[in-house]
Amino acid sequence: MGFFDRIKQGLSKTISILNTDIRDIFKSSGRLVDDEFLNELFEMFVKTDMGVAAAKEITDEVRTQFQSRVAEMRDVLAVIKTKLKATMAQPTAPIVFAESGPTIIMVCGVNGSGKTTTIAKLTSMFVSEGKSVVLGAADTFRAAAVEQLTVWANRLGATIVTGQSGSDPASVAHRAAAKALEINADVCIVDTAGRLQTQKNLMQELEKIRRVIGKQISDAPHEVLLILDATTGQNGISQAKHFSEAVQCTGIVLAKLDGTAKGGVAVAIRKQMDLPVKFIGLGESATDLAVFDANEFVEALFDEIG
Repeated sequence: MGFFDRIKQGLSKTISILNTDIRDIFKSSGRLVDDEFLNELFEMFVKTDMGVAAAKEITDEVRTQFQSRVAEMRDVLAVIKTKLKATMAQPTAPIVFAESGPTIIMVCGVNGSGKTTTIAKLTSMFVSEGKSVVLGAADTFRAAAVEQLTVWANRLGATIVTGQSGSDPASVAHRAAAKALEINADVCIVDTAGRLQTQKNLMQELEKIRRVIGKQISDAPHEVLLILDATTGQNGISQAKHFSEAVQCTGIVLAKLDGTAKGGVAVAIRKQMDLPVKFIGLGESATDLAVFDANEFVEALFDEIG
């Protein structure tokens, strides 16, 4: 399947809610755009976790275009989609590669967000493009994470760098970057332990990992990807703010989008954070990762309505 069909499949729960709610709002062929209508529209968007700010902007645009007129559903949808696409607009390149030498990608997120699985998906994508990959298992406090990453590395043909259980995560990141330089790898992905954004000492540990990588390779890490579990909805905004403050995140990977009715959180992230959504996770297998396309995301949300 192409991105459009995959995103439609992944957003099926969110699409179902929008489909039902919009048809309920437009009980007949047209609807008077008054305060009652606009309130219903606003509540519908908030329900998908687009956030109050984005929901208000969209309803304000509909108000401006159709106030006190009877509007057809297709005309209102066209205005909604245009506004959403403008809100979601972002750079198209998912990964900014180093001009020379290995591209270092640091991956972070809270416990259970899907980091290890996402790293496997990224590795699969890079390997399929003919790139050589080094994985740094810097989550040294969870043996299962190291084991899982090692299994993926062996399966996908990547080089894995590990450390002793409980050892300094920054030392593993340092050795992974050194290994990438030594073998002239194209990409080095550094895993980090899951942590809550409120755990100050662990956030400082992330800062140390970033500093150590930067000393090893100039301008590294070239990407700092924050993995957000889409099922957490608006809680992801708080995570994004705290992680970005600590390690200057360059983009979001929205994982588990296929398991939530809160797909609108991608809109909230783009609206409230100056961070692009670079990839979305649409399943459990190594190939279930898609480069995010804002226009097709919006089209998919409303494809079955009209």
